[in-house]
Amino acid sequence: MAGTVRAVVQTAPRTLELREFPRPVIGPDDGLLRIEANGICGSDVEQYKGHLFRGSAVVPGHEPLGIIEEIGEQAAERWGVSVGDRVALEILVPCHHCPACIAGRYQACPKRAASHGYTPITQQPSLWGGLAEYTYLAPGSIVHPIDRGLPVELAVMFNPLAAGVRWAVHLGGAGIGSTVLVLGAGQRGLSAVIAAKAAGASTVIVTGLAADEHKLALARQFGADHTIVVDQEDTVARVLELTGGAGVDIVLELTPMALGPVGDALASARHGGRVVLAGLKGGRKTEIDTDFVINRALTLVGAYGVDSPAYAEAIRILESGRTPIGQMHTHSLPLDDTEAAIQLLAGEGPGEPAVHVSVHPGL
Repeated sequence: MAGTVRAVVQTAPRTLELREFPRPVIGPDDGLLRIEANGICGSDVEQYKGHLFRGSAVVPGHEPLGIIEEIGEQAAERWGVSVGDRVALEILVPCHHCPACIAGRYQACPKRAASHGYTPITQQPSLWGGLAEYTYLAPGSIVHPIDRGLPVELAVMFNPLAAGVRWAVHLGGAGIGSTVLVLGAGQRGLSAVIAAKAAGASTVIVTGLAADEHKLALARQFGADHTIVVDQEDTVARVLELTGGAGVDIVLELTPMALGPVGDALASARHGGRVVLAGLKGGRKTEIDTDFVINRALTLVGAYGVDSPAYAEAIRILESGRTPIGQMHTHSLPLDDTEAAIQLLAGEGPGEPAVHVSVHPGL
């Protein structure tokens, strides 16, 4: 049993180092997860570039999929898992005891112990991120068992698919006959297409740049009825044309950093429609015409991450074998090539355009 664990550490914007840490000593109430793969998403890119970097050195990676390597007796009983089980790990480590947690709002926990991928390495035992050989499972961690028979490249998509489920269905309210506009054709936008169609949406429209044609093609394969190339067409005009001037029931604004799509989202929603905002802008401010929101009776919803019900539903969809989401995976890279993995997703790397990228410490 190795006494050290290799992990990627971000020390500054665009600065990653491969370091070794002492292997955590596991007691009765915690555990150790051997990482099979960690998915890379747009927020990892923004963290790498510095937009979401908080100034303290961290082990990044908030989409860890792995095998239980060690687990204490109390932790095994609480989580219902054993050594050798595959689990998907949630980002947050809430306290489970405060009023917010007791009310089922654990994402609002003011006493959370850590956030995987964002907690500084100064907080022991340092291994809080998924871009490592092993990740520490604190007593408050939330794990979801997932079938070991699934290919790892498919199983590691639990997080983007769960985001699609939560944002399109749980927060957006997509259902039978719904019309849905998805602004942004990244992993979560494509996952939202799958989720909305599975919920019964009649019309799904997806936007992207001309450079995103490979993603828009996937959107159509996943069930999107229409795609809009935003640097060649007027998004709002095209949406109104497709909906007979009414606008759509639900808009998901998922574009990273861009401010213009927020206005497009509001203008594309029907009277009484719902707009889900999930695309982080790196702290940049955008103006919202509140008179327009009022007069159109719009509901604006902020989508903060993913919660347990969405993870559970996404995993059931993956295990069913009926989703085409595996077509979204384009690159698997070893831990030593983490920076290249992030740059690929950012569109900065050579070769095949990336859609879904994951880092596999065992490669």
